[in-house]
Amino acid sequence: MGDAGPASEPQGGEPPRHRRPAALFFEPPSDQEREEHFFALESITDPRTLLDRSTELAVAFQAAADRSVEYQAMAAAQLADPRSFDALPAAAIADRAGWTEDYAVKMIEYGRELLRDRP
Repeated sequence: MGDAGPASEPQGGEPPRHRRPAALFFEPPSDQEREEHFFALESITDPRTLLDRSTELAVAFQAAADRSVEYQAMAAAQLADPRSFDALPAAAIADRAGWTEDYAVKMIEYGRELLRDRP
């Protein structure tokens, strides 16, 4: 799917909203360990190896992001399911996810397609 747009975009004069960071599932490093480490890329000196490894990581992260968007869409569709007594309107889903209402409608439609195509 496309870009969700800025999550902090003010709507109707409202102050900008900021998204909460994801929960950490590991202990953050102490101040002494704060040296920059990103999948050990900083220790690779050969530019060919660096390009290969960083490209592998970029592709993996993009695939993970794409898959996450699919799960977002399916969750949005489930939350908006009119058969559910507690179905949420697109505006509420948009607010919860930090999307525009138009984008939420598109994500709900996309999620319904994905759920319909599931085995």
